[in-house]
Order: sequence, then C-alpha cells, then structure tokens
Amino acid sequence: MTAPAALDACVDLAAIAHNVGVVGRRSGAPVLAVVKADGYGHGAVPVARAALDAGAVALGVATVAEALAVRSGGVRAPLIAWLHTPSTDFAPALAADVEIVVSSGQQLDAVLAAAQTTGTPARAGVKIDTGLGRNGVGPHDWPDVRDALVRAVADGTIVLGTAMCHLAHGDIPDHPLNDEQAARLDACVAELTALGAPPDVVHISNSAAALARPDLSRDMVRAGIAIYGFSPLEREHGDLGLVPAMTLSAEVSAVKRVSAGQGVSYGHTWVAPRDTTLGLLPAGYADGVPRLLSNRLRVAVGGRIVPGVGRVCMDQTVVDLGPSTDVRPGDRAVLFGDGAEGGPTATEWADTIGTIDYEIVSGVRGRAVRRYVDSRDEVGT
Repeated sequence: MTAPAALDACVDLAAIAHNVGVVGRRSGAPVLAVVKADGYGHGAVPVARAALDAGAVALGVATVAEALAVRSGGVRAPLIAWLHTPSTDFAPALAADVEIVVSSGQQLDAVLAAAQTTGTPARAGVKIDTGLGRNGVGPHDWPDVRDALVRAVADGTIVLGTAMCHLAHGDIPDHPLNDEQAARLDACVAELTALGAPPDVVHISNSAAALARPDLSRDMVRAGIAIYGFSPLEREHGDLGLVPAMTLSAEVSAVKRVSAGQGVSYGHTWVAPRDTTLGLLPAGYADGVPRLLSNRLRVAVGGRIVPGVGRVCMDQTVVDLGPSTDVRPGDRAVLFGDGAEGGPTATEWADTIGTIDYEIVSGVRGRAVRRYVDSRDEVGT
C-alpha cells in the first residue's frame, strides 16, 4: 500500500462500491454514476471503474473534455456529457463513443454537423428544462427541437439515446414540483415516441430522488454526491447507510510549546488561554481547507479531537494539542473522514461555514495527493 503523502486525500473504493449498491437498492433502478468535476474531487477514472465494478451501468459528466479524460483512462462504458458551450467541438466526443446530450437547437445542429464530419451516426440525447430554469430545452423551444430530433432519427443522422431532466427540489422529496417536472418529461418522451423517435433511456432522479423517490426512477437514476457517501437529504430522513469515501489527513509537521497569552497565526485571532502545545499541519486554503473554518475546525489526532486555532493560512493550519500531549512530528491528523468515533466530516465543515459537502470534497486541491485503498470487507460489501 502506498504511504500517505504529507497532505493525503485517501479514497476508499470499497465505499464507492458500497454506495452504488445503496443507491441501486433504494431507487430500484440501474445506476448512472456521475463522475463530473473529476469525480467530485475523488478522481473520475478510479471512481468510474469502482462504480462500474459495483454494478453501475453508465457514467455521466458535464463536459466533453471530462468525457474524453474518462475515455483516455481506458473506461469504455456508456458515457454521456450534457453541458456545452458554443465553442465545444463535438467531433472528438462522437469519435470516442460519447453520447452528447443537447439542451438547444443550436447544440443539436452542431452535433449533426459533427456527425457529418465523422461520417457515422451520432449517439445523441436531449435534456429538457421541465422547471429548473437552467440548461435544457425550454417549453418555447421544445417543438422545434423535438421535430429536429425526429427528422435526424428518421434520416439516420443520430441514434436517440437519453431523454433527461434535472429536479429543482429533489432534496425536498414531497415538493409538488418534483411530480410536475416528471410529468412534463414524460409528456415530452410520449411526443417523441408517438413521432417515431423513442429515446432508449429516460432518467429524472438525482441522488436525492434516487434515495427518497423510487417512483421517479424511470429507466435509471443519476447518482452524484450519494456515490461519494453524502446525502443531499435533510437529516430527518435518517441514516441511509452511505459511507463517505474520502479521508483528508495531514502529517503533523511541527509541535511546539507556547505560553499563556501567546497569539497564534495572522491577526492573533486566537490567544492561548494557558500554557499549551501547538501542532502545525501542512494544509491551508490553497489546498481546500476553507479560511472560514478559522477557529472553528476540529481535527482528530493522537486518539483525541482537538480544535483548530488561529486563522487558516494559505499553506498551514494550527491546532491546539493541549498542555500535555503525546503527538509528535510525523503523526497523522484527520481533517475530515467518515466520522467514525465522532471524528470530523466534510458535512461538518459544510454545516459550520454554511455551504454543502459537495463544495468541500470537490474543493480538495493544491498539494493534496489522492491515494486509493479498498477496504471492502470493512464496509461490508
């Protein structure tokens, strides 16, 4: 096993596999694993392989560049990309057998042009804006895009793969708009089918709906944050059995005694109330430790939970080890992990600073080195 780096983002691939299973069981549907943003900071290719090995049937990313990176990693599973700009070149994606999901007539025209360039039919899909008000074909443009899709299917220019939408209130399972959005997508799919261009696959559910609304599952579900071990649902929905896959830990770089009254870090926003011992960790906001966690961080080290003190810096964070400690330079401190034995989690960080755990895990960067382990027996899959 590779030794941890000074700042180590350890990803448990067994947890990824376990979470795919949880999503599949709760949704009652095949799982499309979303590996955009480099696998939410976990590494798109290793996560993709682990998810597929665990039974996921397809993969999803936002951009063509992300799709090509997955393909360059040797992953050949069905793969869709759904977020494009006017400058996107679709030809390499079609050549790499990536399905392009379009959100406008202009994007469809560009895909058709790329299909002519490559000389082979394109696998294309359509994202329909059924109420989120973001990307997707809106109701005013739908008739024209629908008819263009039908013509392209009829003349063999495209094979229609996906029809999808994205929920605005998926994290509130009983919100009425969820059912309205599903009905709107179903109506569009019915129109395509009646006109001779039925999509191969229909999906609505994001992680939240996959976990709490199996009735919305359709042909498959798109699981993003859930496969990384985090629930987008409120805590009232209980423990869903997800296991956070990433543990961010740091080597203790220095330990030093300070006297009562000593200020710590920029601005001396924390002053030692007693003689104590400080530990220095090589992790800061350039690495994804938010500066807003200054004086609010908890760290697990030496079998104890200790507080972060002083301002989080670009490269360093300080913790108060207490007047008496056995911690030495070279020991490891967990900044966040799976929360075992009351340890810190990415969700705790998010709650503390008023954001979401998606932002925390996808924001791990800088000098953090990803490392992969498989503790399958430990997570029971």
